[in-house]
Amino acid sequence: MSDIRTLKDSLYQEFARIGKCLSSPKRLELLDLLSQSPKSVEGLAKNSGMTVANVSKHLQTLHNARLVNFRKQGNYVIYELADQAVLDFIASLKGLSEKQLVQVQYLKNEYLNPHFELQGLSLPELKCRMENGEVLLLDVRPKEEYEVAHIPGALSVPIEELEEKLASLPTNLDVVAYCRGPYCLMSVEAVELLKTRGITAFRLEKSVQDWKEFAKEEG
Repeated sequence: MSDIRTLKDSLYQEFARIGKCLSSPKRLELLDLLSQSPKSVEGLAKNSGMTVANVSKHLQTLHNARLVNFRKQGNYVIYELADQAVLDFIASLKGLSEKQLVQVQYLKNEYLNPHFELQGLSLPELKCRMENGEVLLLDVRPKEEYEVAHIPGALSVPIEELEEKLASLPTNLDVVAYCRGPYCLMSVEAVELLKTRGITAFRLEKSVQDWKEFAKEEG
């Protein structure tokens, strides 16, 4: 019996390593950023608003928990998620938090829902309209994220480049913009800019990962 107890204690101690690692909001944000594409320490610092030193410390903790891997690329150290299971876990954590935590629902209602009132498009609607040649799909994430994975047919126009490239966009199509998912507001910024220029624009709240799941179900 004591052997069974020792086994259980050891197992849960190992499980708790992941829990302790994920107790930091900043580490969760870093995992979310890495779910889009591998990134350098400097790139993660820029995207998260942290110093390179702090990012490095958090990444070391994530690496010790086997949640991320790294490799050398020239003078840079590039980090990436260790496994697809980590990506799936992040998505599950977001879904569970929104369902169970009142504060998450409050923050969404207070700060995000006003932006969600922008006219949106579902994945089936997007697929249909793209097949009919009715819309131009813009991926407004950083170019390196687009290069790792994007929705087929999407044009890469990072949000910081959108204004200068407006003149080159077709004028006979509606525009759909997407970024990293429902809690990313780069697509909101894009749609608001497009609308001020008289372009009919929609926001796709779904991410590339959502599209992959949708395409898999479609067969």
